[in-house]
Amino acid sequence: MFDYEELLGQAQAWNVFVYEKETKGAGKGLYLNNNILINKRMSAIEKKCILSEELGHHFTTHGNIIDQSILGNRKQELRAREWGYNLLFPLERLIDAQKEGIRNRFELAEYLNVTEQFLEDALKRYKEKYGIYKQVGKHTICFEPLGVIENYEEVMPK
Repeated sequence: MFDYEELLGQAQAWNVFVYEKETKGAGKGLYLNNNILINKRMSAIEKKCILSEELGHHFTTHGNIIDQSILGNRKQELRAREWGYNLLFPLERLIDAQKEGIRNRFELAEYLNVTEQFLEDALKRYKEKYGIYKQVGKHTICFEPLGVIENYEEVMPK
């Protein structure tokens, strides 16, 4: 998957320009008209997670959605975040992680090269969207408890 530098290159390929600057307050990222501002005081992993969401805004949102008291704005924010989750943490990566022997959320965040908060938020969103499990190919991904079950079809002798 992407590291921060690779994601910056991908943003550029999509004609999105990313600027890093020290920002005041809790703001970590902002998207406006093909430009993304990222707080440069974060780690590369945090920047990558924030950049994925801001790229989600580029592809999924329209207009000023800063006022989150408006339902339509909250929906657009959720779409942008989900876009970022899918970019950095598609469900198939859970299957890969299990095959690699990843056994807990800390190891999973490290394996995916995302923050633990990003991982938790992504898992929460996937559970909201799919329920407690989702079929992905021959695997069942369980969100509660977190795990992957490989389904085998029994071949009956003739």
